[in-house]
Amino acid sequence: MRSGRQAPQGAKRSGSAGRGAAPVRAASKVKSLAGVVRAVRRAQAAGRRVVFTNGCFDLLHRGHTRYLERARALGDALVVGINSDASVRTLKGSGRPIVPAEQRAEVLAALAAVDYVVVFDELDPARVIRAVRPDVLVKGGDWPVSQIVGADFVRSMGGRVRSLPYVEGASTSALIGRVLTQDSTPR
Repeated sequence: MRSGRQAPQGAKRSGSAGRGAAPVRAASKVKSLAGVVRAVRRAQAAGRRVVFTNGCFDLLHRGHTRYLERARALGDALVVGINSDASVRTLKGSGRPIVPAEQRAEVLAALAAVDYVVVFDELDPARVIRAVRPDVLVKGGDWPVSQIVGADFVRSMGGRVRSLPYVEGASTSALIGRVLTQDSTPR
């Protein structure tokens, strides 16, 4: 951990694999909003910087993993809010999501960069951001800071807001498009 800070409660410390330490089960990192808020308050009380980001994360790809690793590097714990199935349908259309929220949440939680995942029903994460009160709010480079939901609130509390670089060629919509246009002949 950086600067002698502790890992989030329940998180496996790096380097402990193979020495008898049990890994954290991904599903245990998926929490209700109240559970995430409790975990965040404990982390902040211990002096850890909490980063928040959100999205649909329908089909996980390297753009997502690189983005989440960069987001996590901005603090000591990363909370990821994901849109529920209903909100993804509203935002992306009737064919989405491809993967149900419960599964998307668990896959994200399995990533080392992610400390907690919370599913929200609204179209934007404003309510979640106000409850979590992160120290750093992050979105991908396709979101200018001026359009990031919750930016004003986080800044008003002394926090930072960042838009991280977009990973070229890494898009869920493009990935779905490629899959749908593939030759369906058995190989």
